[in-house]
Amino acid sequence: MNTELKYKDITEKILGASFEVHKFLGNGFQEVIYQRALAWEMKQKGLEFAREIEQDIFYKDLPDPIGTRRADFVVASKVLVELKAIIQLEDVHLAQALNYLKAYKLKVGLLINFGSKSLTFKRIVL
Repeated sequence: MNTELKYKDITEKILGASFEVHKFLGNGFQEVIYQRALAWEMKQKGLEFAREIEQDIFYKDLPDPIGTRRADFVVASKVLVELKAIIQLEDVHLAQALNYLKAYKLKVGLLINFGSKSLTFKRIVL
């Protein structure tokens, strides 16, 4: 049985960069501050990523999108990263990340929260 996590090498680097950001900044900043710091840390780790890519949201067979959403990062065209800076992650944040995975047609995502005393995260796999 293969118990290897999908894109483990990428997600480990992202999480390492996230822990480095949280160790330096702590909690209490706005999400955009963590986003900018994480972008710098991921560059240092050699990760390729796109930030705030706008994605169309479609409904059923409608030809035109009904809106757009932006994920914080798509790393290596494989892993979606959604950041939060809140006291505690809630089910609604997990639902948002799952919806983003579907919209971006990706299989693996990380929901990372910088707002608590210790960095918290959830690995999401479709």
